[in-house]
Amino acid sequence: MDLWQKLDVLGQAAQYDACQGCGTQMHRVRDDIGRWIYPAVRPDGKRVRLLKVLQSNACQNDCAYCAHRSGRDTRRITFQPDELARAFAELAQRGYAEGLFLSSGICGRVDQATERMLATVELVRRRYQFRGYIHLKILPGADEASIAESIKLADRVSVNLEAPSPERLSALSRNKEFERQLLGTLEAANRLRNELGRPVSMTTQFVVGAAGESDREILATATRLYRGLALARAFYSAFQPVPETPLEDHPATPLWREHRLYQADFLLRQYGFAFDDLIFDEEGNLPARADPKLLWALAHPERFPIEVNSASREELLRIPGIGPRSAGRILKRRREGKLRDLTHLGLPKALAERAAPFILLGGKRPAFQPTLWGIA
Repeated sequence: MDLWQKLDVLGQAAQYDACQGCGTQMHRVRDDIGRWIYPAVRPDGKRVRLLKVLQSNACQNDCAYCAHRSGRDTRRITFQPDELARAFAELAQRGYAEGLFLSSGICGRVDQATERMLATVELVRRRYQFRGYIHLKILPGADEASIAESIKLADRVSVNLEAPSPERLSALSRNKEFERQLLGTLEAANRLRNELGRPVSMTTQFVVGAAGESDREILATATRLYRGLALARAFYSAFQPVPETPLEDHPATPLWREHRLYQADFLLRQYGFAFDDLIFDEEGNLPARADPKLLWALAHPERFPIEVNSASREELLRIPGIGPRSAGRILKRRREGKLRDLTHLGLPKALAERAAPFILLGGKRPAFQPTLWGIA
């Protein structure tokens, strides 16, 4: 294979790894060279065009859901560090890519696979003088020297937990150890970034619905990571069956479940909600019928209606239809005068109607009817 054929195969192979904004098809570069370049959001909120690629799709792990699992009949390809660094540098110079997302399968020792990834990124940084955004996966069970080097080179690092507990992981893989290889590697990365004084953000990813886990289990684990490891983001990937894997006949996870998990996650990270505020059904899952914020509001009628003209930011964020940006806008507009009409809130009509049954404006209820679906 030539360089660009390799990039096509290993770019496609990296599509299953989540990163902020990478799920969208919007503004994707669609030609033959740029098809694996995604719009993504850096930790500072800036949008970048990100090349997502694997160093290698050769893997000795037996993850039951994975297209690259050992034993599956698929062509195995590996980039040498100078090949991949050169390909990325050319894409960056031509204006196709502004950042790099690099992961890899593991064939042989973990340290060998990690060394190839680190060598690639070192070439990108030093030979090609790239100073832009790099998200680097840390492979399960990587040694501390490799983790430290990843932290020095990257802007974001991540370790995919895949499942919320050792018991759930055992249903997905027989040769991965949750506590030592996955959670332990994530904990080591957190400790080392603090020791090195590097402001590197850290994320993880869960496969949703493949191991029989509930939303409660997933979000409880994510909450512990947010509190204990200052995790920047948890990503949730709805399981989709892959042919010729042990889970090829397992039902696909509906995308609405992934969506509900992200909605609940936003409440935990940006809206001041606690884990105990979340409402689950009898099976421990987020209900499909309405978003988590609306369900909380409907379950706490004693908290409403809220007078928008005097509410704190924290109170505003509890109102369906009002998010962090609109709460800030409302606080600013209040300083300019009393808000007496829904149009004064500066919300789109659908969000204003969603907020209407939960608020007062100058002591009066607005006239609009609610839209009981979605999240601000």
